Amino acid sequence: MHNYYHWGIIGTGDIAHQFAHNFESTQSNILGVAARNFEKTKDFAQKYEIPSAYETIEELLDNPEIDMVYIAVPNNIHHYYITKALQKGKHVLCEKAITMTLAELQEEMDLAKENNLVLQEAMTIFNMPLYQKLKEIADSGELGQLKMIQAPFGSYKEPDPTNRFFNPDLAGGALLDIGTYAVSFARFFLTSAPTVLFSEMIPFETGVDEESITILKNDHNELASVNLSFQAKMPKKGIVAYEKGYITINEYPRADQAEITYRTGETQVIEAGNSEDALNYEVQNMIETIEGHENTTLPLTTDVIQILDEMRGFWNA
Repeated sequence: MHNYYHWGIIGTGDIAHQFAHNFESTQSNILGVAARNFEKTKDFAQKYEIPSAYETIEELLDNPEIDMVYIAVPNNIHHYYITKALQKGKHVLCEKAITMTLAELQEEMDLAKENNLVLQEAMTIFNMPLYQKLKEIADSGELGQLKMIQAPFGSYKEPDPTNRFFNPDLAGGALLDIGTYAVSFARFFLTSAPTVLFSEMIPFETGVDEESITILKNDHNELASVNLSFQAKMPKKGIVAYEKGYITINEYPRADQAEITYRTGETQVIEAGNSEDALNYEVQNMIETIEGHENTTLPLTTDVIQILDEMRGFWNA
């Protein structure tokens, strides 16, 4: 028996627009939206034909008809609104990075468990069908042992100190924005959680991390390098190298295609899912997790947040 669920959206930024614009679900709908600016909230609701625009986020959370919320606000206030939503009995899907620290995430996980609620991060890599398919191939042993992963992510942001990307008060910096993708990519394929062997960061003038290089290693002697930059574009090309071949994934955050190059030189293209449905896979996974299918992505997210903590430890940030 399938239930039907009602979503509330918190925030009206770019990613919230993507979520609402592409939203497609046979088991749920978007019932309401709330943000700090009521004019924007009303425009958002009208644009996507959402029944209710709330004047405050508290009002949205007080509506007993809303079963779960999608949180798409700046990183520095994720913890506040996740906590509020869980206290009000709502399941939570929160944009990445789910929290600033592991300590915050632990508090939220305890609260979710206490209230029998599902908490997940909206990390596309953990939800795209392509990754599940690649994992099955890797787990089958046909590629041999995993040896090394490369996860670069570089984008060019206008060097404006007031922009959220560089504003320390809004939890700016490459790590919490693009870094979560690169670290999540590495963690997804690693056989077990790694620790940070080394990490070096170059700060922007505001003090937030502008670029960094990090080496990860786990107990299986698997290595991963994570290279991030906010002032230089790099191809989002993830490479996962096994004894018998390597996987190349272009535009890896929302990929629906990968290529395996075998040691013999043969290649094989693997396809699954559709990039445009990236956020809908998160919606579907959320519903399935609520309904008791054991496919929660939270353990992977927890490992990622721990790695981010360790990286900042190297930077003394």
